[in-house]
Amino acid sequence: MSIQLCIVILYIILLFAISFYVKRRASQNPTEYLFAGRHFSSGLVAVSITGMAVGAASTVGVAESATKIGLAAGWYNAAWAIGAIVMGFVAAGKYRSLNCTTIPELFERSYDKKARIISVIGLSLIMICITSLQYVAGGSILHALMPDIFSMHAGMITSAIVFVGITAIGGLWSSGLSNILSVTVIYLGIIYSLVRILLRDGGISGINAALPAADFNWFSPMGGLSFAVLIGWIIVMTTQAITAQGPVQIACGAKNASAARKGFILGGLLIFPIGFLSAILGLAAKAQFPGINPTMALPQIIMSLDPFSSGMTLAALWAADVSTACTILLGAGTLISQDIFKRFIKPNISEMSYVKANRLIILIIGAGTLWLAFNAVGIVKVMLIGLSLTTAFTLVFLCTMFCPSLCRKNTAFWTTLVGIIGLFAWQLCPQIRILPHVIYFEWVICIITLLIVRLVDKTPIKMPELKE
Repeated sequence: MSIQLCIVILYIILLFAISFYVKRRASQNPTEYLFAGRHFSSGLVAVSITGMAVGAASTVGVAESATKIGLAAGWYNAAWAIGAIVMGFVAAGKYRSLNCTTIPELFERSYDKKARIISVIGLSLIMICITSLQYVAGGSILHALMPDIFSMHAGMITSAIVFVGITAIGGLWSSGLSNILSVTVIYLGIIYSLVRILLRDGGISGINAALPAADFNWFSPMGGLSFAVLIGWIIVMTTQAITAQGPVQIACGAKNASAARKGFILGGLLIFPIGFLSAILGLAAKAQFPGINPTMALPQIIMSLDPFSSGMTLAALWAADVSTACTILLGAGTLISQDIFKRFIKPNISEMSYVKANRLIILIIGAGTLWLAFNAVGIVKVMLIGLSLTTAFTLVFLCTMFCPSLCRKNTAFWTTLVGIIGLFAWQLCPQIRILPHVIYFEWVICIITLLIVRLVDKTPIKMPELKE
């Protein structure tokens, strides 16, 4: 058995050991399973949001982008870090004080039932999109690690089994405690491999000299990235950090508002550097393998190291994928179970039956998103398009919390509906793409919609109650 395989198997065993360790506690009631009993310290919040952020897009996807735009690809993670810090200062404490579970639940409290329905549809689309991409990255990592054992599809299926299994067993407790291990493995693996590769390839100057000529400096801070796209990334990541179900669920799992705030700020600091480290590895891959498939850049350069180094680092990349996939899967399951199954199908379900229903829903979502993963391309591109849909939710949430006079009973429904339609229109009608990124388009149409509803609708909203 190869060293790489042994390292990955050991990591999988540790993950499942953690999941089974917390299984009894997670099974006590839905709050323990979905929100860790609302007992997360600021440290657990920090590693949870870091684990969620540093996944497929932040490692394999950033290295893929680096082969096209250089070191500037690392700004994807920096944008995520900025979003997490803004979430910490602006919204994390609010979510914990509201004692809510999902954005759709909050929308029904302040608006009406149809606001909840339209928002759960939109947020579910986002979560499904992100989850599917984790399988793509997981498959590419396992395929590069053991090509004789795993094809790309077999690697994706194996990744799905592990991701879904861990999430279904232990819920948010499993995800949070596993992230302590995963974030540690991610940083140790990436830094260790980067040092080895820089020493081997002559440092940054040696890699730069081996790269093909381009219209930009591969190692400049902006490289082939335009300022408008960079600002677009920051807006996307800040927007999704405030209202995507994953961050919301982590904030709601904090022991109090202060822990939620501090955890997200600390998490932002942990997220920031990993993208630039991954981008350097992507550039090293392009220098060594000029014709490489961009999606395979990071796994391939890691496999050029000795067996122990490659096994340790690829386990770290897979750890990044696991940490994100588990939180996203749980978030998707929470949306379906809380805002559809329990709210409209079986409102009187017992606590124990509800925990079992959540596990079954996670299994179903895992199977469905795996099918989507077989058709996904361009990890960062797909991720950013999907996350742009959070614009409507963020705009409505911020106005509800900080400027309720702008909101009316139908604000959430119409703003969300226009946001969904706008995203599909952007994809299907290239002629409307007059702005540099879909996120700008989403903010423009959502703000216009919110203001029009403000003028037409005269029914005020109900302010949600803070419950610290």
